Amino acid sequence: MPVDSNQKVSVIGLGYIGLPTAALIARGGAQVVGVDVSAHVVETVNSGRVHIEEVDLDGLVQGVVSRGNLRASLEVEPSDVFIIAVPTPVAEDRAPDISYILKAARTVAPALKAGDVVILESTSPVGTTEAMRDLFTQLRPDLKMPMQNGAAGDIAIAYCPERVLPGRILVELIDNDRCIGGITPRCARKALAFYRQFVRGQCITTTARAAEMVKLVENSFRDVNIAFANELSVIAERMDIDVWEVIRLANRHPRVNILQPGPGVGGHCIAVDPWFIVHGDPENARLIRTAREVNDGKTDYVVARASDLIDEFPGETVACLGLAFKPNIDDFRESPAVKVAARLARRYGRRIRLVEPYAQALPMEFAGTGAELMDLDTALEQCGVFVILVDHDMFKSVPVDERADKAVYDTRGIWSDQPRRISAAPAGRIAV
Repeated sequence: MPVDSNQKVSVIGLGYIGLPTAALIARGGAQVVGVDVSAHVVETVNSGRVHIEEVDLDGLVQGVVSRGNLRASLEVEPSDVFIIAVPTPVAEDRAPDISYILKAARTVAPALKAGDVVILESTSPVGTTEAMRDLFTQLRPDLKMPMQNGAAGDIAIAYCPERVLPGRILVELIDNDRCIGGITPRCARKALAFYRQFVRGQCITTTARAAEMVKLVENSFRDVNIAFANELSVIAERMDIDVWEVIRLANRHPRVNILQPGPGVGGHCIAVDPWFIVHGDPENARLIRTAREVNDGKTDYVVARASDLIDEFPGETVACLGLAFKPNIDDFRESPAVKVAARLARRYGRRIRLVEPYAQALPMEFAGTGAELMDLDTALEQCGVFVILVDHDMFKSVPVDERADKAVYDTRGIWSDQPRRISAAPAGRIAV
């Protein structure tokens, strides 16, 4: 879609959302500056390369950089539109940490001029957009800021969260509906006009606080429903029932759609964002808190069950399949697979082999454990015990006859056709 070629856009934060967003806007014809604190990221983008794995992103970045529509910088420059897309982690006490957002706002403030639009895309606790506005008020007293009472400002400030699926980011940034919340209705309309230049999905305006809550609710909904599946998997295993069959049959009901269990919940959103709601109203967010505890507890449960199996085969090398937080991507943020595998590596040391087709090196969590990265074919030849943590397509492709003699703990249900044996004696193997 065409974007105003006279418009200059700055995207603050060139991560999994910022870089694809910057590249798409640049493809539409705007002049885009991507700002990041990492000199390595800036150098990589300016050379037309990418530092993250995402379908078709490398070719897009190479094209827009070569045409001069996208460049990266360590410094914020005057622009017409500023998009802030930086991380919002949780602290040790699960309180949301918006320091990256406020730091980004501080770097943007000196570059602001009347008529500019500032859009926060980072997942944020309710009230963050207003906090950013208040910071601008302190730093730029020469500019009039928009207020909730409808008073117009010299700049427009809005909140518009991403809602994309890793592996489909470039498609979903364009096709998915967007929820655009303004400090004032006028702010929302100005942000709406910007997004309509490159978004084919419906753009719906609301208040900034409502839009912030919408993003948190979307991810909390997923977390609560995954918690049901994870809790069900533990109950079914204790009752010696195949949870995968139960879910498959239950989902044949026209109004039932149970999600798939796993070793926990990962990623930069679902495993983090519900805590923002809990922190905002701890007295009433009881179900959301419990879901978080169930999903975090599932990781502990998987470690215990995997350890039981490994202890049954003391002479066998163990392959942990997968480290990413979801299949077929290279994103390890908040990954329960990493947490499980790292704890097993710390306990069993050199007996552990990690199979992750999307990793060139092991994450820092494995430093000093003695665990090694290994390809799938070698693992099938050398390892006797398998712990499946991620349902990568590559793992699904292994036929039964290649793994029939392996001891398997499958947290993803991809080897559910594995032969089961009553005895777990060292002379045989058992799938659990």
